[in-house]
Formats: sequence, C-alpha cells, structure tokens
Amino acid sequence: MSASVEIRAAAEALRAAQLVGFPTETVYGLGADATNPEALHRLYAAKGRPADHPVIVHLGERAGLDPGALEDWAADVSPAARRLAEHWWPGPLTLVVRAADRVSRVATGGLDTVGLRVPAHPIALELLAEFDGGIAAPSANRFGRVSPTTASAVSAEFGDELAIVLDGGPCAVGVESTIVDCTGSHPAVLRPGAVTAEMIGELLGVPPRIGGSTRAPGTLASHYAPLARVELVDPSELEPRLAALRGGGQRIGVLEWRSDVSESERGRPSAGRADSVVTLATVRTTAEYAHELYSALRKADECGVDLILAVVPPLDGVGAAVVDRLRRAASDR
Repeated sequence: MSASVEIRAAAEALRAAQLVGFPTETVYGLGADATNPEALHRLYAAKGRPADHPVIVHLGERAGLDPGALEDWAADVSPAARRLAEHWWPGPLTLVVRAADRVSRVATGGLDTVGLRVPAHPIALELLAEFDGGIAAPSANRFGRVSPTTASAVSAEFGDELAIVLDGGPCAVGVESTIVDCTGSHPAVLRPGAVTAEMIGELLGVPPRIGGSTRAPGTLASHYAPLARVELVDPSELEPRLAALRGGGQRIGVLEWRSDVSESERGRPSAGRADSVVTLATVRTTAEYAHELYSALRKADECGVDLILAVVPPLDGVGAAVVDRLRRAASDR
C-alpha cells in the first residue's frame, strides 16, 4: 500500500469517528476528529485519560500562514501568539488560546481554552491536508505511560484498537512540544520542550513566565512513567549508587549522559558493571537525550528492569524538557 493510499485511508477513518496513529516530529499522536464528540470520547476511553484533561488539536500548515485559518479554531489570537505561530509553525510549539466554537469541549476537557499546533512532519502535514480539519491528538500511549517515538511502539500499545498506524520512522525530537499559554497578558511556558523559554524570550523581547494554573497536557506530577521505578542521579553519583545497589537482587537500568563518550561506546555496557546492570542508552548531548529518552524507558520495561538510574543532563537547550519528563516519570504514582 503506498503512503498516499494509507493517508487517504487514515483520513477516511478520522471522518468515520475512528482513531489513527500518526507521526509528528515530537512523538507519535493518537488522532481523532477535533469537532466530533463521539470520536473524542473514543479517544479518551482508549487512552484511559481523565475527561477534564485537555488534548492538543493539530492543524494543517495553512494555520501558520493564514490568520483566517487560525481564527477558525481560536476565538482570539494575541499579538504574541501570532508572532510565535509565524516563527515556529510548523514545529514543536503548542499555543494555548481561547477556543472557537467549532472545537469540541470534549477535546478541551471542558475548558474554553485549547492547545493548538502545526506539526513539522511531512506525513502529519499530508494527513492534515487530506483530512482538511483539526485532529485532536495526545501522545499515542495509555494515559500516564511512556510516549511512543516509533510506529511499532504505538501498535504494541493499542493493537487492533486503531484503524491504522502511519509509519513515519523514529521521531526527530523525541519529547512532546513546548506548551505556551497565550490567554493572559504575558505568555507563560506550561510545559518545556525543544522551543525553549530563552528562545521565546529572545523572539518576544521579554522572557515568558514559567508555569501557570491553566490545565494543559503532560503537566500532572506523575507522567511519562515506565513500569520500573525511576531515580534521578547526578553524573558523579552514578557509579557510587550502582555500587550501593550491587547484590540487592534488583535488575538496574542505566540512562547515562556523558559528554565525553565516544561513538563506539554509545549504548555499550560500561566496563566493570555487574551483569544485573542494563545500559539503556548512553548519550552525549541534550538533543540526543531527548531523542533516546522514551525508547530507553520502553526498553527498560522490555528487559524487566526494576529500577532505572537516570543521569540528569544539563538544562541547556532541550535539557530542561528532558529533566521535566524524568522528574514526572520518577514521581510517586
């Protein structure tokens, strides 16, 4: 089946109130028609998502270029929101704005605000163009669990519950989009991502606030969690912590950040570590960490790991988003 035929089939499934899996540059999404309450109830049920937890509505490329197209979905768009959209759409940035009437309040979790974004993945954009509407799409995983960055992970999570899963290869970014609340007088970053607060401040001429009370996806204390317990450690603490755990009967997974690691060492077990220690990933940069994070957490579950020791990376670039996801994965369930 050619890609264009698959995309037509996915668009037809969306029109029939069915669910589809599709790639974005951040993670894979679980898509439903953003204007159809029946489809949205099906999406929430499949994920096991609380009804008051909003989902992001994905729009076609025209929304980033045509003010009228964006206003089909937003009741009002502030100058700051407009500038952010013009600069970073398509891209890993979600803007929270007042929702237009056409957006189902099932998708907004009952709120009068909605998160909108234009994804930067050719298959996602082709699907949105073929569907010619908004696609409500949280990450394609059960609620609170590890987000998928490959089509095979989506299929493993949902099996036959989805009409189709479009395969766009591994996601380029690897963590969810930055969410910026644009409903107040001053933009606020509700969830960090690849578009950093520093980048936003540089564009707008004033730094955004960090955090806020507006409900948004992925902001619960416990989220992105594997079956294994996650413990965060500083780089200097990793080997002493492994030594302290040796002989305790646990299978330990290691997610390691090392700026000095060579290409040949990436992903290989470090010398002197016990057989009970599984190297989940060894990364050199924060961008690599983001790209490998969720596949490493899923690998931990596949390997039957009891405890994951995750080395905390620097907060530069997408590092802040990685640390945010790790802290939520490590939170009490």
